[in-house]
Amino acid sequence: MKYMLIMRANDEAMASFENVDFDEALTVMGKFNDELVSAGVLVAAEGLDDAAQGVVVDYSSQPPVVTDGPYGETKELFGGFWILDVASKEEAVEWAKRAPMSGPGMKAEIRRVASIDEFPQDNEWVQKERAWREATGQL
Repeated sequence: MKYMLIMRANDEAMASFENVDFDEALTVMGKFNDELVSAGVLVAAEGLDDAAQGVVVDYSSQPPVVTDGPYGETKELFGGFWILDVASKEEAVEWAKRAPMSGPGMKAEIRRVASIDEFPQDNEWVQKERAWREATGQL
């Protein structure tokens, strides 16, 4: 089963990163990522750019409204993610507890990634996606 570990941080946590040495942060995160690789559970991991560089597309009206960041109303922002292929939610939780994310306002959200096998296989669009995944080596 695949699980996504989503790094979340509030304003206080983001402010604390301003004083962190970037090379030190890379080393700490790199060591954790290396553990995931060595254990054979890492599928993907990415950090996200500063929220001030992003946009939000709000679909509550037509046409959708696009708003530039930063997002003053957001209580927590996603900072990055890992996708792990593990045997259970409990194993994903154990990995998340080891992530180098300490301090007030730091959280990891854990969500299972649904497999294409869980969708109706007779659906035209599921069949097209399955063919694409097979052609690109993802299945």
